[in-house]
Amino acid sequence: MWLLDANMDVHLIGLLSEFGITCEGATRRGWGGMSNGELEAVATQAGFTCILTQDRLFAESAARTLQKASAISLVVVRLPQRPWREYLQQFRDAWAKHPIEPAPGKVVSWPVGEH
Repeated sequence: MWLLDANMDVHLIGLLSEFGITCEGATRRGWGGMSNGELEAVATQAGFTCILTQDRLFAESAARTLQKASAISLVVVRLPQRPWREYLQQFRDAWAKHPIEPAPGKVVSWPVGEH
């Protein structure tokens, strides 16, 4: 099960469902105000296997702690924010080229080749 960080568009929940991925939003769980470390800890405890975020600082801090929580992966989505319909199309197009491949215990940058 995947978790969308509070900075991710919640419309992705439906799109990821189309791809066969069960996903929830951190805000919908009441986790929107948590620090990155807290979010990572509660997500791991709740059985999430992947967190999607746009927060590059989250990635930097998580890289150190993910080694302890090897069951969870952090994916930094590097698509520019756009109105939600455009963003979903952009996400869908990037997915068609290369789907997200979580790596337990690691930080993954997606789409592949984006900086």
